[in-house]
Amino acid sequence: MIIRKSQIRTDESNLKNGNGIVKREFIVEGDNLRNKAKLFSKITIPPGNSIGMHDHVDDFEIYYILSGRGKVLDSGEFVEVNEGDAIYTADGNKHYIENIGQEDLVFIAVVINE
Repeated sequence: MIIRKSQIRTDESNLKNGNGIVKREFIVEGDNLRNKAKLFSKITIPPGNSIGMHDHVDDFEIYYILSGRGKVLDSGEFVEVNEGDAIYTADGNKHYIENIGQEDLVFIAVVINE
């Protein structure tokens, strides 16, 4: 199966009470994830914006940074992340990500069922 760019659903909204608006491109979703995952998307966060603090229950999430500079919560401390870094948030943990750079922070997000 090929999913063309024109077929990818997009959304621009405030996520998890973060700062400002975040763009999501839902690359693979619904039945195509076969109940193994909840989300496979590309996220774009403009400078100064963020996805607010949120818990993961019965799932875990992986971010892979494609470009930009961000700040995440990791094991209770805020850490800077950059292109090529991966962030893993296990079931039962919480996380947050903020764009602290001058350009868009762009990453792939995958939420996998536990």
